[in-house]
Amino acid sequence: QVQLVESGGGLVQAGGSLRLSCAASGRTSGYYIMEWYRQTPGNQRELVAGLSTRTGATYYADSVKGRFTISRDNTQNKVFLQMNSLKPDDTADYYCAVKTGGRAYWGQGTQVTVSS
Repeated sequence: QVQLVESGGGLVQAGGSLRLSCAASGRTSGYYIMEWYRQTPGNQRELVAGLSTRTGATYYADSVKGRFTISRDNTQNKVFLQMNSLKPDDTADYYCAVKTGGRAYWGQGTQVTVSS
């Protein structure tokens, strides 16, 4: 089992920045994928960014490339999402996910609201 707790959401003006954090605990040894998703009411959850702990490779949705950066603190089992140049369209609930051993674990989400 892996437990995930997100933090760092909030209200920000367009053009501003936020840094989301996701703390992982439990069975976090070995290699796995760490991802950030977001979801708005009535829509499917969409992948925002991901990171492979095995290769260090990162990937992003086209809509956030150049503005968002995913990173990891290995010592604290945390993954971060630095969000810059935020737009009102970035408003959503953001979720952290860890995928390992054929299973996906999710956090409870943190809300991000970008005002115009």
